[in-house]
Amino acid sequence: MAGGAQDDPVARVTEALASRHPHVMLPDLTRITDLMDVLGSPQRAYPSIHLTGTNGKTTTARIIDALLRAHGLRTGRYTSPHLQSFTERICLDGKPIEPERLAQVWDEIADLVALVDARHPEQLTFFEVGTALAFAAFADAPVDVAVVEVGLGGAWDATNVLDGGVVVISTVDLDHTDMLGDDVAAIATEKAGLIHAGATVISAAQEADAAEAIVDRVREVDARLLAEGVHLAVVDRRVAVGGQLLTLQTPAATYEDILLPLHGEHQAHNALLALAAVEVFLGGRALDGDVVAEAFADVDSPGRLEIVRTSPTVLLDGAHNPAGGRALAAALEEAFDFRRLVGVVGVLADKDARGLLAPIAPYLDHIVVTQNDSPRALPVEELAEIAGEFFDDEAISVEPSLVDAIDRAVTEVDAGLGGVENPERELAGSGVLVFGSLVTVGAARSLLKRGS
Repeated sequence: MAGGAQDDPVARVTEALASRHPHVMLPDLTRITDLMDVLGSPQRAYPSIHLTGTNGKTTTARIIDALLRAHGLRTGRYTSPHLQSFTERICLDGKPIEPERLAQVWDEIADLVALVDARHPEQLTFFEVGTALAFAAFADAPVDVAVVEVGLGGAWDATNVLDGGVVVISTVDLDHTDMLGDDVAAIATEKAGLIHAGATVISAAQEADAAEAIVDRVREVDARLLAEGVHLAVVDRRVAVGGQLLTLQTPAATYEDILLPLHGEHQAHNALLALAAVEVFLGGRALDGDVVAEAFADVDSPGRLEIVRTSPTVLLDGAHNPAGGRALAAALEEAFDFRRLVGVVGVLADKDARGLLAPIAPYLDHIVVTQNDSPRALPVEELAEIAGEFFDDEAISVEPSLVDAIDRAVTEVDAGLGGVENPERELAGSGVLVFGSLVTVGAARSLLKRGS
């Protein structure tokens, strides 16, 4: 079949997975546990750092990965969702798995996946099989350490077949309330379910109810807790050209004036969690400051306040819930000095679009409402109605096609280009901000940053 999935290794794998509950988490670990058993428990072949939380997991995982590689370790990194290619989910030594290798791993496990399917009332889900692919690829590599982000929650997430010696919990906030619970205490309880006996937990600063749930789980399984604000802290941060200069305090040391090439206070806290996690993983000792600086300088996080074009500046940010919206708004206030900023927004139907737009709307002069190609996308008409609660009619454009939406946004800002008013703030003048969903951002990145 020329030109079809058979000629594209990634398409062949993703098509094989596409029918497997691609957007569902079944609260049951029996299928993934069974599959790991028949595969020979590849997840036990290496130690792991396991991440959960509401926002910031992927960026934190990328920083951890960079720090571990700077210390000479071979890493496997599993994150989701991807922006442009499924291969981004499974990384070896900081790079997406080669398409041919992905297909080889699938061919090696496909018959065993079918065997496990036949044993259970429900077949393995998309995410469960993707997790098995990652764990098998890491064992085959082999890697020295796996950095693994949960797909959703913690206790019932497929990645919870791991017994991570280090667990990172970013700030817990409201998201996926239909599946995880309708308050932060319930959500934190679900996420803390991946803490196993003897683990060391690195936790961001949390609301009181979330902190209590995490502490309860730590005590229940006799784990150890290192909490931001008690054991670790962002001591100082200053906006710098291309990012920010950080002074970070961990249980073992204080690391001064480390350049992190990412924008926003939230990224400083992600960096703190990553640094503390690697410190613990490497035995709790202070790390060489020059090695830390080298690793941080090499960090990037695609789709997280990423500049993909200039004249006008085009920013991509995956903010998709109220907490993400607040973090994005704070970063815009701190690091950018736009005279005119036009938003392009497309969200998923199960997200709190109002809560997302509320903190960002004051920074936008105009908004272009669009719809991404996910089957879960919020219809553009409904999103436009919600946008009308924050913008006057003349400040709203509706473009169902993302391509047209970006073109319309660029047209809206063309007349507003200007010079830099403050050299410590990024690209003052006019800009376009694409946000609302990683699906939206991924599609925009494919359009605007081809070959990346």
